[in-house]
Amino acid sequence: MAEILEVSNLFKDFPIRRGILRRTVGYIHAVNDVSFTVQEREILSLVGESGCGKTTTARIILRLIDPTSGRVRFRQNGSGMTDLLSIDRREMQTIRREMQAVFQDPYGSLDQRMTVRDIVAEPLIIHKVVPRSQMDDRVRALLLSVSLKPEHMRRYPHEFSGGQRQRIAIARALALTPRLIVADEPVSALDVSVQAQIVNLLLELRESFGLTYVFIAHDLSVVQHVSDRVAVMYLGTIVETGTAADVYHHPRHPYTEALISAVPRPDPDRKLKRILLKGGVPSPVDLPVGCLFSSRCRYATDVCRAERPQLVATQEGHAAACHFQDTLDLRGVDDAGG
Repeated sequence: MAEILEVSNLFKDFPIRRGILRRTVGYIHAVNDVSFTVQEREILSLVGESGCGKTTTARIILRLIDPTSGRVRFRQNGSGMTDLLSIDRREMQTIRREMQAVFQDPYGSLDQRMTVRDIVAEPLIIHKVVPRSQMDDRVRALLLSVSLKPEHMRRYPHEFSGGQRQRIAIARALALTPRLIVADEPVSALDVSVQAQIVNLLLELRESFGLTYVFIAHDLSVVQHVSDRVAVMYLGTIVETGTAADVYHHPRHPYTEALISAVPRPDPDRKLKRILLKGGVPSPVDLPVGCLFSSRCRYATDVCRAERPQLVATQEGHAAACHFQDTLDLRGVDDAGG
């Protein structure tokens, strides 16, 4: 399949301003040289701890914020790749029909003063793609596609549960028949019993609408179920990437190993061999010279603290940024329990 999204050498620094004159005294390095591609109808998951740069990367892809440097290219339907960072707002509005987002908090992302009908119809009105005479029929079809009752379209968001509100948000994202959806922690604010329903819905919609997802999460158990490929981020940098099977069963980076060790197991009699990371996370204001994970890594040596490793592929589609990825025997998901 063809690539639909290409992110190249992405950097994002946020200035730190202090004093009465708000002078810049430093920078928070939120995203550091992030590169990846996404194939059509693929689900790529960005995973990592809070503050690792996942959401910032997503916002840059959607052009909600601009990067310090780098390139984001998107393949429009029936045309070639477009550099999203070099086009004006009018051109970007056209492309937004094919790129939509589902946010973490369905209560906060929905206007509580609008009915469900108006929320789902809003992108159709803005982009003028459906006549007003057909608007209600289109909204009904969208609500049915996410397993909501069309007769509830006159209700307000506060009258629904968290899972139902997220279904409304998904229906709104589907309104313009997009090709790419950026899902930023779409189930983390929901009850565990509802998370599986929303994840399964997203998978069903991929098949029905031919969707591609960039799926952002910190819950590796969810990511394992939903992903084709996984990119693990640490302190603004991708430290490992590969198919979900490769990353979970044969991790190549110590940080990935530690994340996998914390994934809950359904067997209560199987004890976890959780890896407890020692040391502190380096400040994003003053990044270390060597490996960003070296201060917490139990395998770190002097070379790790002196030289930053590059993201190098060890086999087809599987790459890690670790000096010792070829020699370490790291535990995967099958080995994390005793």
